[in-house]
Amino acid sequence: MADWTPKLNLSVDLKRLSLTAEEGFVLSRLDGHTAASHLPALTGLPPDRIQAILTRLVQQGALQPAPGAPSARPLAAPAPAEGAEEGASELSDSESSEPEEPEEPEPADDESPEALGNYRQLFETRLHPLTEDERTARAHGAVDPELSAFCFDPVPAVIKAVMENPRTGLAHARLIVRHHRNPVGLEAVCARAAFAADTGVRRWLARNPQLPGGLFRRLWSGRRLLELHKVSVDRDIPEGTRRTARELLRQRFTTGPAEEKAELILNTEGRSLVALSGLPVDGKTAALLCGRAYRSPLLIQNIARWSAAPPALVAHLLKQEAVRRQPQLRMLLQRHPNAPADVRRGER
Repeated sequence: MADWTPKLNLSVDLKRLSLTAEEGFVLSRLDGHTAASHLPALTGLPPDRIQAILTRLVQQGALQPAPGAPSARPLAAPAPAEGAEEGASELSDSESSEPEEPEEPEPADDESPEALGNYRQLFETRLHPLTEDERTARAHGAVDPELSAFCFDPVPAVIKAVMENPRTGLAHARLIVRHHRNPVGLEAVCARAAFAADTGVRRWLARNPQLPGGLFRRLWSGRRLLELHKVSVDRDIPEGTRRTARELLRQRFTTGPAEEKAELILNTEGRSLVALSGLPVDGKTAALLCGRAYRSPLLIQNIARWSAAPPALVAHLLKQEAVRRQPQLRMLLQRHPNAPADVRRGER
């Protein structure tokens, strides 16, 4: 089995198998191209343990059997339908190494809970007892799983060493910004433009309670207004970062493109206007808002309560069919300080 390259069995649903944390960890390291003889160095587990785990994964049907080995029947999964094994065996190496889990549009956890637990345990039991200088020196040339374990180090100097390691990739950057709790270490990650621009890095960075306000402003100052709004209302983000996002949103709203301002107001059904209280809009934004029909009572109501709503927009809303059918909306608009004078006189 030493020269065997383990490959996933695509005819078996891995979620239905009863895998231990170790088995799940080893399975997460398989890419369809790594030989079994390389797995001890990749996982940190002894060769005899790797062989036992691979044997059990084959028995459960998670892996295709080694060439020349007798086919093993899955222990915890139903036998594949007739012809399924033949279809699976016809897949090319590149196809058989495709992950079974779909790519997340907005990154979910990069590692399974089992893998994260293994990395943390490796750091706490083998690496943390070393001195800070020893860990820093070792992090410069570490390989996985040790490199991933170093991402849990609380010392910024070690994190900087991880960032200088040529093997460090996006998965390691996401681990650091998710678990590291020192602003200096977070700055080290974001010094790499490719990492700072990654959706997953930004998502975990915004949720990190130690994210400095200055770093947030630097990274988010060029983002769309709608993205800033989403950060400002996300309950999973610490209040300090949400407050900074609201301040930055107000600053950017005064100078941002008209298209983004209209997009923000329309896509949030006017909910964003609460945070923009007192801020007027330019003529182009007002023209964009006036150039559409309005059918949402919530959007009309929120604009009617926006003290800085342009007079042209208030007049435009008063002509909408939805407003004509609902007296309460018309009354709100008639009482707006920017409502046409003849409308306000008529209302009185």
